[in-house]
Amino acid sequence: MSEKVILFDTEEHFENLLPLAYTRPVGEFRIGIIKISEKWARYLDAEVSFLPVEYLCEKFLVNVKDDEVALFIAGNILPDEKLIVALQKLDEGKALMDSQSERHFAFRGTITDFKAKKWKTEKYDGEFDKLTYVYDIFQKNGNEIRKDYKLITAGRKSAEPDDTVTILGDRYDEEGNPLLFIEEGAEVNCAILNLKNGPIYIGKDAEVMEGAVIRGPFALCEHAVVKMGAKIYGDTTFGPYCKIGGEVSNAVVFGFSNKAHDGYLGNAVIGEWCNLGAGANSSNLKNDYSKIRIWNYAQQRFMRTDLQFCGLIMGDHSKAGINTMFNTATVVGVGVNLHGGGFPRQFIPSFQTGSPEGGFTDVSIDKFMEVAGKVMARRNLVLNDMDRHILEYIYASASRFK
Repeated sequence: MSEKVILFDTEEHFENLLPLAYTRPVGEFRIGIIKISEKWARYLDAEVSFLPVEYLCEKFLVNVKDDEVALFIAGNILPDEKLIVALQKLDEGKALMDSQSERHFAFRGTITDFKAKKWKTEKYDGEFDKLTYVYDIFQKNGNEIRKDYKLITAGRKSAEPDDTVTILGDRYDEEGNPLLFIEEGAEVNCAILNLKNGPIYIGKDAEVMEGAVIRGPFALCEHAVVKMGAKIYGDTTFGPYCKIGGEVSNAVVFGFSNKAHDGYLGNAVIGEWCNLGAGANSSNLKNDYSKIRIWNYAQQRFMRTDLQFCGLIMGDHSKAGINTMFNTATVVGVGVNLHGGGFPRQFIPSFQTGSPEGGFTDVSIDKFMEVAGKVMARRNLVLNDMDRHILEYIYASASRFK
C-alpha cells in the first residue's frame, strides 16, 4: 500500500507566491518537467493530496481520514534524494524543522495532530530547494528540469528523431544516458536541438515545427507546440497544450496558455489559460542595470531583490493584446485583459481591463466567466462549479490587493 502524502500550504508562502497561488495549491505548480505533487508521488511512490488555503479546499481535497497516519510536507518544498531519506525515516508523531529557518516543514501523523501542532521536533540540518517567491520558479527551473528528466526517463527508451533534425552536442552523457527524450506520438521536424548545456524532453503528442531552434535544458509537455522559427533558450518549460512562438528564454508556462507569435518573453512565469498577442514583448532587464523591485502580495508593496533579470509574472486567465509591452518585473493578477500601446504599471491587480493610455476598470465577473468557459471549451474542458467558486472568491477579495 503506497504512502499518503499531504502537501500543505501556509498563509505565508501562499501570499508570497501570488498571483500564481490564487487558483491552485503550491504543490500544483509546474517547475522542471512535472508538478511538485508529481515529483513527490514518484519519489515516495505515494498518493498525494492537498491541504491548501480554505477557499481551494472544495476542489483540492485531502485524502486521509482524521485518524489515519500520513506524511505532511510543505507544498513549496522541492524534493531531493537526501531529503527523501530523512522523510522516510521520520517516525509517527515527529516533525522536521529546518535548522536554518527554524520552521517546521514536514510531519508524520494524523491530520488532527497536524492541525493541533501536536508533535515532537527533529532538526534537519541539510539544505533543500523551495519556492519562497514567484521568481524562484524560473531561477530554479533549469536544475529541476535536469532532476525530473532523470526521474522520468530512467530505464526507458526514447523515440528516434527523424533525419531532418539537427542535433548539436553529444546524444548521451558520460554514463550512457540519453540527453534527448522524445515521447510516443511527438513530432520534431527540421529543428535544431542543442544538448550541450542540458537535456531536452519532448512530451507525448507534442510538436516542434520546422525551423525551431531549442537549447537545453528544455521541457515541452504533452500536446504542446513550438511553432515555426521559434528561438527557445535553456531553462525553459512549456506545460501541456501550450502554443509558443517567437523568442523565449528561461521561462515557465504552466499549461494551456499561448504565446503563439513573435515577441520576447524572458525570466518569466505564466499561469494557465493566458494569451500573449502577436508582438507582445516583456523587458527582463532595467536600462540602468540596477537590481529589480517586484510587487509582493504579502508585503503589499514593491519588494527589493538581488535580481538583475526578471520579466513577466502572470496569473491565470489573463490576456494581453497585440504589441503589448511590459516593463521589467511586471506582475499581472488573475483575469486581467490588457491592450493598447505604452507600458502599463508594474503591478496590475486581478480582474482589471484597460490600457496604459485609457486607464483600467473592473472586469465584469459575468463576462469574465463567459469568456473563460469558451476558452476552456477549446481544450474540451469545462469551467465547472468548483472553478467558478474559486474565481468568484478571488474576484470578491481582489480589492485587498489593489
